[in-house]
Amino acid sequence: MTTVVVGAGMGGLSAAIRLAAAGRQVLVLEQHALPGGKVGQSSVGDFAFDTGPSLLTLPDVFDRVLRSAGTSLREEVTLRHLSPSFRYIYPDGAVLETYAERDATLENVGRALGSRAQKELEAFLAYAQRIWAASADNFVFSEAPSFSGMTKLGPRAWLSLPRIDAHHTMIAAIRQRIKSPHLRSMLLRFATYNGSDPRCAPATLNCIAHVDLALGGFGVEGGLHALAQAFVRVAERLGVAFRFDCPVEHIIARAGQSGFEVVCKDNNFITDQIVVNADVAHLVETLLTAPGEKPKVSTPFSTSGICAVFRAEARAERAAHTVIFPECYEDEFVDLFDAQRVPRQPTVYLCDQALSHGRPEVAGAVPVFAMVNAPSVTREQESAAEAAVPSTLALMRERAVASGALRTQDEMVWHRSHVDLARRYPGSRGAIYGAASNDAFSAFRRPPNRVSSIPGLYLASGSAHPGGGVPMCVQSGLRAAECALEDAGTAFPR
Repeated sequence: MTTVVVGAGMGGLSAAIRLAAAGRQVLVLEQHALPGGKVGQSSVGDFAFDTGPSLLTLPDVFDRVLRSAGTSLREEVTLRHLSPSFRYIYPDGAVLETYAERDATLENVGRALGSRAQKELEAFLAYAQRIWAASADNFVFSEAPSFSGMTKLGPRAWLSLPRIDAHHTMIAAIRQRIKSPHLRSMLLRFATYNGSDPRCAPATLNCIAHVDLALGGFGVEGGLHALAQAFVRVAERLGVAFRFDCPVEHIIARAGQSGFEVVCKDNNFITDQIVVNADVAHLVETLLTAPGEKPKVSTPFSTSGICAVFRAEARAERAAHTVIFPECYEDEFVDLFDAQRVPRQPTVYLCDQALSHGRPEVAGAVPVFAMVNAPSVTREQESAAEAAVPSTLALMRERAVASGALRTQDEMVWHRSHVDLARRYPGSRGAIYGAASNDAFSAFRRPPNRVSSIPGLYLASGSAHPGGGVPMCVQSGLRAAECALEDAGTAFPR
C-alpha cells in the first residue's frame, strides 16, 4: 500500500521524505502548482521572489530530515550568514542592529544602547536559554504533550518544568528583566514569530529570543523556496511520487474496512495510512468523513499578514532584514487581538531578498519583501477586511520610505492580503501559524500528530503539534511520519 500525503507544504514534504527513507511508497497530492505551501515563490516576468517566510532558524531540524535520506542540509542548499542580520528602527531615531552571532549582537547593543542594556540582554538570553533547554525536548521534539503524559515524566523532567516560566506572560517577564524600551520592543516582537499575543502568551515563548539571537537565523541561497525545492528533489530520489494541481476533495474512512479513500477531481486513491498537511480546521470541517471522533481544532487563531514585494533599487546599505517600529508597539497587539483589526500604526518588516538570499539583481533592481501583521478573518469578516487593504499597503510604503529602507520610485509588483491567504488555504482564516499560543495550556490543546480515534490518520502542519513556523512544521512532519511507521511496525532508521 502507498502512504498518501495530502499537501506538499514543508510538513508534508518532511513526512514524505522520512516515510520513503524507511521504505514506504509515498504519493503526495498538492492542490497548487508548486511545493512549499506558504514557503512560496512567484515572479513578474524575469523578476522572481519569495512570497513567504524570510528567515531560516533551527537548521538542525531540516538537517535531521535530510540525513534520514542519506544526505544533509549542507549538501542540498547553501546557507547565508548575514552580517548584520536585522536592523531595528525606532520612532525616536535609535537604530539597533543584531547579528547571527550572540556575542556580536551583545557588543552592538552596548554601542547602540549602552552597557546597561547590554547586560540586560545578556542576562535575558541566559534566561531564554534555560527555557529552551527545559522545554524543547518535552514540548517540541517529542510527542504532543498531554496531561496524562505529564504524569509519566521522570524526576529530572519535573524538576526542570519551573524553568519554562509558564506562570508568567511574555510581557510580564520582559518588563521584569528589561528596562530598555528599545530592547523591550525587540523582545516582544518574538511573539509574532508564531502569531501570538505577548500580553497573554506564556513566558515560555521567550525561548524564541534564544533561538533567534543565540542559535542564529540564516538566509538560503536562492530563497527559502529553494529549500522546498531541495526537499522535493530528495523525496523524488527516494521514489516519492508527486501530483500537483491535484486538490483533495474528500477523505473517507472506509466503513468496515481499514484505510481511506482519497477523492480528487479526476482520481480516487486507496491507502492504509494518510498524512494530512493541511489546516486541521479544513480537514475537520470539509475533507474528512469518518466514524471516529474527529480532531479538535485549536483556537484562537494566530495572526495573519498583509504582504507586498517591491522592485527596489539595489542598495548595499540596506539591511538584510529591517523592522520599523511605531510610536507605541504594544498598541499593535490591542488592535490585532482585542479589536480584530489591522494595526492603525503597524510595525513594518522588510526583507531585502538579494542580501538575505542572494536573489539576483534584474536591471539594477532587487526584490524587497514587506509585511505588516493582520488579524485572522472569518468568512463573514472577509469583505470588510478586504476594504482596509489598499490603505494599509499605502501606509506600509510610506513608513518604509520615511525610514530610508525604500525609495519613492520603488515599484510594488505583488501583494497578498490576509483575506487572500484565507481563501488560498481553506480553514486557515488566513492565520499563518495555526493557533496562537495565548495561554499556558495552548500546547496541550494543539492536535497531536496521531489521530488515535481514527487509525491510520496523521497530522503534519502548523495547526498540529508542535505548532507554527517553518521549523515547527518540518518537525510536525517528522513526528507524523514516526507515528505512522510505529503503527505500521516498520523499522525506522534514525
